[in-house]
Amino acid sequence: MKRIPIALPLLGEEEAKAARDVILSGWVTQGPKVNEFEEAFASYTGARFACAVSNCTTALHLALLAVGVRPGDVVITVSHSFIATANSIRHCQAEPIFVDIDRSTFNMDPDILSGTLSADFEEKEGSLWYKYVDRIATPESPLFSQVKSKGRLGALLVVHQVGMPADLPKILSLARLYNIPVVEDAACAIGSEISIDNCKTWEKIGKPRGDVACFSFHPRKVITTGDGGMLTTNNQKYDRQFRLMRQHGMSIPDAVRHKSTEVIFEDYCVTGYNYRMTDIQAAIGIEQLKRLPDIIKKRRRIAQLYMEAFSTALEFELPHESSFARTNWQSFIVRLKGNLRQKKVMQNLQEMGINTRRGIMCAHLEPPYKASWPQGSLPESEAARDTGIILPLYPQMENEDVEVVVKKVINTR
Repeated sequence: MKRIPIALPLLGEEEAKAARDVILSGWVTQGPKVNEFEEAFASYTGARFACAVSNCTTALHLALLAVGVRPGDVVITVSHSFIATANSIRHCQAEPIFVDIDRSTFNMDPDILSGTLSADFEEKEGSLWYKYVDRIATPESPLFSQVKSKGRLGALLVVHQVGMPADLPKILSLARLYNIPVVEDAACAIGSEISIDNCKTWEKIGKPRGDVACFSFHPRKVITTGDGGMLTTNNQKYDRQFRLMRQHGMSIPDAVRHKSTEVIFEDYCVTGYNYRMTDIQAAIGIEQLKRLPDIIKKRRRIAQLYMEAFSTALEFELPHESSFARTNWQSFIVRLKGNLRQKKVMQNLQEMGINTRRGIMCAHLEPPYKASWPQGSLPESEAARDTGIILPLYPQMENEDVEVVVKKVINTR
């Protein structure tokens, strides 16, 4: 029986040769290939600066630190995301405030965000402060041990879930109204596009429209370097901070020291991290970036086949692409209706050779966060997790593979 996987990275001889060349060069850690990858990525997204790091979680951590999130702060985000989104906030010794999602897009609901900002925060000392900080300062939270003032709103962390662009026009309008920094979790969204002028012009996610955008190159993403991440920004100060913090706070990059004809001693001026990307990964990333337009074209074709095939199947709710958004279809999620049960359907498909995944997890239902956010507090997020099924989608899929998946999904109970 042929098994159809949930995802499959598109890697070939070009990536293998690129990695081999770096290995034989003798310079395998952060070096010239990382710089080349950064320049290519910045050019692709339209950002002024791009900084490569070890993964998207470390990218989110550095981004939140750069925009000013400090110990004791809170950051508004969604629970409906991989847990790294919430964890990156706690890595800053801050705490997430979860808002619910829009049912049709799986992304932050701007209306709920607006209500949260007006009802759950109060203005003092030139900032917004969360009114119910005692509720979220549980023993698991960094705020539990904070003795000084806590609950200041440090940032807004917007997720472009499964590559579907969030409603940045509305969200950024609110952020500017309240003077809140915005970080975009674009882990899944490389190649996705957004229009902020009623579809007159389009730009890549990552330009960015917020302060910083963060990407992932995990194998489940549209392109991969095995693992790895990238930050894009138009703010040179932030970019300098990323580069300093990713390499232990080292004042002089390796490349500068190696090129110098004089002996240079570096300083370590801040407490930094080891968040570097290797040149091996970057070399693969350069080749993957070349493939990206064709990969997205193929993913959009497959998604369209799914949309057409499921259009008359009333037991399934299909994803919605907003008029301002062009997704890369990093994942294709159908939602079950009626008497269909998620785990039973997935088990039946598993036995028929079709790999699936459940809907996107909810961080607030996991042990580190559930003391502050009991089940039922984010109903749309929870419903999306519990009724959604992620179907196979990867550029190597043939039309026949799509037909097999659709037939078996529709016929399973």
